[in-house]
Amino acid sequence: MSSKKGNITILGAGESGVGAAILAKKLGYRVFVSDKGAIAEHYAEELKKRGIEFESGQHDEARILKSKLVVKSPGIPETAPLIKKLREREKEIISEIEFGFLHQSGTIVAITGSNGKTTVTSLTHHILKNAGLDVGLGGNIGKSFARMVAEDPHEYYVLEVSSFQLDDCYKFAPHISIITNITPDHLDRYDNKMENYVASKFRIIQAQKRDNHFIYCGDDMETIKGLGRFKIKPHAHAFSLEHKVDDGAYYDTEKEQIVLTIDLESMNIDELALQGKHNTYNSMAAGMASRLLQIRKETIRESLSDFDALEHRLEPVMEIHGIEFINDSKATNVNSTYYALESMKKQVVWIVGGVDKGNDYSQLTPLVSEHVKAIVCLGENVQKIHDEFESEVELITDVKSMQDAVQAAYRFADKGDVVLLSPACASFDLFENYEDRGRQFKDEVRAL
Repeated sequence: MSSKKGNITILGAGESGVGAAILAKKLGYRVFVSDKGAIAEHYAEELKKRGIEFESGQHDEARILKSKLVVKSPGIPETAPLIKKLREREKEIISEIEFGFLHQSGTIVAITGSNGKTTVTSLTHHILKNAGLDVGLGGNIGKSFARMVAEDPHEYYVLEVSSFQLDDCYKFAPHISIITNITPDHLDRYDNKMENYVASKFRIIQAQKRDNHFIYCGDDMETIKGLGRFKIKPHAHAFSLEHKVDDGAYYDTEKEQIVLTIDLESMNIDELALQGKHNTYNSMAAGMASRLLQIRKETIRESLSDFDALEHRLEPVMEIHGIEFINDSKATNVNSTYYALESMKKQVVWIVGGVDKGNDYSQLTPLVSEHVKAIVCLGENVQKIHDEFESEVELITDVKSMQDAVQAAYRFADKGDVVLLSPACASFDLFENYEDRGRQFKDEVRAL
């Protein structure tokens, strides 16, 4: 069967790859999906059911190199041999986010950043949904963008996009782009150069037009440096906790309110469902995006005050004998854990550790000496954490299972304390992913 669109190969068969395959088939491409690893059973079933050809455990290079277009999973690095060969032959390689963008006609709010992007994405979606808009949520969370475009199109899309997804975007131009902040993360994918990682985040604005909008944190050093390096075409709006902002948002410390000044009428918000300094930033970003889409002030206020916390992100689990347990398993880097420790009002028993991505823990030391009474190091290799904080706390122990971690933390904690799982590390030494780690934490707490 010939295809008017030609051959397309989708590399990787996770949510992003399968979504791209569904869209490609609908558009009339001859689709081939190739995954060097094993394909999850439900995705393999879905591809079979739709009559989409696929292979797993290998790459049929000869066939892939004949493709007119390649859609690459964000997990595949540029250094992969097959990608190098495709580049040598000057094949077009794009991300699933780019592919989805080229075939839709909605209004897009896209959010990236090292921390807070999932919260800002979910908050923005929550506000737009409460305003009665036809809005989809996806990208790096939930459904892939391409899948929504193919099967469940919307007038508005709120997308979380990672730097890996942005690396293969060229024409992707959201109406509103947001960079929450930029702190060292995933540097192994960027030649261990911070400026490469920053450049990757700023790709979110590369194709935006003059009538689009760019929202950024005016207190974030790396973002501010980026503003000097890259050409900013869209209207730029800052949010800040440290100084007043004319065309954006800031925090009025006297009135203890967020002030949105993004349009002619400023508005104040004093009731936030999500507590902590980082969530004040997240609420500002979501509030600004909503105002730019002409959402009523009342809807924004209500939505920011009734939003439920996300699973695995400073998620309250339960209280046992006056000890509060909080699941912050999504804190896979030092900066996320910094925010978590900073927002604690009680004495903390801290469960930390996992796969170290070249972490510098020293920035946490002042917070540890102020807030943390005991540390439980969870992981295969936690010597670095031990060495860093040994002198800051009276109690520190090493464990290799979540059950041991929760039981040790419970022993160390007294009534009125909080047990905080905020690992500052990736989870792959003992767990499938951060969700698995968070779920095991919650199961063990409930079993106490």
